[in-house]
Amino acid sequence: MQAEKRPNGPLGARLGWAAMAGLEALRFDALGGQCELYSAGPADLPTVRAWIASMHDRLTRFEPDSEVSRLNAVAGRWMDVGPELEALLRVSLEAYAASAGLVHIGVLPALLAAGYTRDFASGPTAPSGEIVIAPPLPDMLEVATGRARLRAGTAIDLGGIAKGWLADRAVERIGPNALANFAGDLRARGAGPEGDGWPIGFGTATVLLRELGAATSGTGGRRWGDGLHHLIDPRTGLPAKTDLTEVSVLAQTGTEAEVLAKTALLLGRDAGARLLDERSLGSYLR
Repeated sequence: MQAEKRPNGPLGARLGWAAMAGLEALRFDALGGQCELYSAGPADLPTVRAWIASMHDRLTRFEPDSEVSRLNAVAGRWMDVGPELEALLRVSLEAYAASAGLVHIGVLPALLAAGYTRDFASGPTAPSGEIVIAPPLPDMLEVATGRARLRAGTAIDLGGIAKGWLADRAVERIGPNALANFAGDLRARGAGPEGDGWPIGFGTATVLLRELGAATSGTGGRRWGDGLHHLIDPRTGLPAKTDLTEVSVLAQTGTEAEVLAKTALLLGRDAGARLLDERSLGSYLR
């Protein structure tokens, strides 16, 4: 991987949209944004796209019959869960611990109170004015083999951590030389289309990623009023107040990059920069 720390601009793929010789590519909407799949060599990208669509349907909180919505609906009781949701719940507990509680999938009630009650394309609803602070995630979520239980009165939204995790899984399904980019959370696998890594726009520079992940977290993309956006600070139960608007991170996996980006954004510029200097492979803060 070739990159500089904190270049001057946001994260994005720089692949000339399928312009490179021998590059298989597919672009579609899912997981709350635009998704891109690339393979340097033959690959069955439509099958991977179908898997992503099925995971979207299972993990979304916006459909009442999704696996996540059914888990929320039976909070207080054990429910059988599939292996993917079980794995994501375990990853979420790890992310909570690694971020000292800042990456918290249990903030859905606070999101609802802030007005993010339905798919963003459908528009927000009026904030309730209620402040909802979730209990510590290990106190509200139990995971066992093939099943999980939420504390009564709590609910989860897997959000960005699902995108990073799915990017990590998608490249395994595509093949040995692949890139998956899910609305800015991505994972590169293999040597890239020209053998020197996958070219990713990271600010004004282009970095070449091999076996690495990247993610962006920000407060500008889903905003519906003064001080109202989708990034909840679990310490306050309210949309985060931070002196950063966007953080992009390079890390070993898309999942790790997502956790670091969100943690740094919530910490703010000074503490976030210190964290990323210690734990990231490259970062951009705005």
